Amino acid sequence: MKIVGIIVEYNPLHNGHAYHFAEAKRLTQADAVIAVMSGDFLQRGEPALVDKWARAEMALRLGVDVVLELPVAYAAQPAEWFAYGAVALLDATGITTHLCFGSEAGALTALLPLAERLAAEPQALRAALAEELATGASYPAAYAAAAARTLGGSALDAAAARALLEQPNNSLGLHYLIALRRLRSGIAPVTVRRRAAGYGDVAPTDASIASATAVRRLIAGGGLTAAAPYLPPSTVDILAREFAAGRGPVTWESLAAPLFHQLLLASPEQLAALHEVTEGLEYRIKKTLPRLSEPTVAELLTQLKTKRYTHTKLQRTLLHILLQHPRELLAPEALAQGPGYLRVLGFSAAGQQLLKRMKQTARLPILTRAAEMEHPQLNLDIRAAAVYANAMPKRSAEELLREYRQAPIRLTD
Repeated sequence: MKIVGIIVEYNPLHNGHAYHFAEAKRLTQADAVIAVMSGDFLQRGEPALVDKWARAEMALRLGVDVVLELPVAYAAQPAEWFAYGAVALLDATGITTHLCFGSEAGALTALLPLAERLAAEPQALRAALAEELATGASYPAAYAAAAARTLGGSALDAAAARALLEQPNNSLGLHYLIALRRLRSGIAPVTVRRRAAGYGDVAPTDASIASATAVRRLIAGGGLTAAAPYLPPSTVDILAREFAAGRGPVTWESLAAPLFHQLLLASPEQLAALHEVTEGLEYRIKKTLPRLSEPTVAELLTQLKTKRYTHTKLQRTLLHILLQHPRELLAPEALAQGPGYLRVLGFSAAGQQLLKRMKQTARLPILTRAAEMEHPQLNLDIRAAAVYANAMPKRSAEELLREYRQAPIRLTD
């Protein structure tokens, strides 16, 4: 039985994601699909538009059979650890045969040899990456430059590698391949070329496919009607329901009050004890607060941004401050141990049969309710979900405590 894994955020699920899903099944001839999905907070340090339960339902309506949550300890991380955590979950199921990801390259020809060489030089690569990030480069650009330096060889080879990896989906795909090697996984990788919309495009350039960034901008500016051409009907229905119920949309500004509460109360030393607060950023934050023209997250990010501190780095840092993530819990040594559980967010009828198989094959506990175990990563997930629920347009005690009551979503039709 062929089972393909996909790694997603679905913020929200759009037509480009539907294309990737269909191609993943076609290329692998898969009988079923397992999706590892970020929870309420995402890789670029942002809150999702709607919560993980609504987005898990979007995945199931698309045809995904099992949705597993990527713990926030990995979901809100640079590409290396985001990829490692997600691939580790798929590998731990014991039944995933393939991994399909999107890329600008559309082929593994160049990426596989790079993954093999870079996986063998982790310390040299990390040292070069730290130096490149310190110059203020974005993560993909810094990683591309660090990879070129680590690879050595001819200037032509280094230039080709850098050009390839400066494209963000190629870079993330490379990290998936490196993770497979680090885990000695038997999962076979497959890639699909991105079509029509580039990662992070702020406006649509196609009649039916737009990036998630463009879709969110359309929703913010013109409502669901403006974004509907780029979304499957099931996504439109779920978003309409969530918005009507006051469970979305959630943005960084929805979290401004609790974030500023943390920033105003904490001393520089307390900030420095949190994950990704590095290189004196704690002092820059405290000095910037009195100079803000208005207490918004957008203004704070604008004032904090420098060549050294990129927008994405700052968003992730603010998220770790908001969620009070201690540095030691998310240190590389801790993350290298991998996720501690397989948290099921939803499943189809076919997925229910997969879960029965996983009970025999999985190398991690399978959780269907948060109360089933105690684990430091799970505690972070529960706290993150509560903080997210507290930022919903319509706050309710039911949503604040939903993690303890919510069973996986079951799609029966």
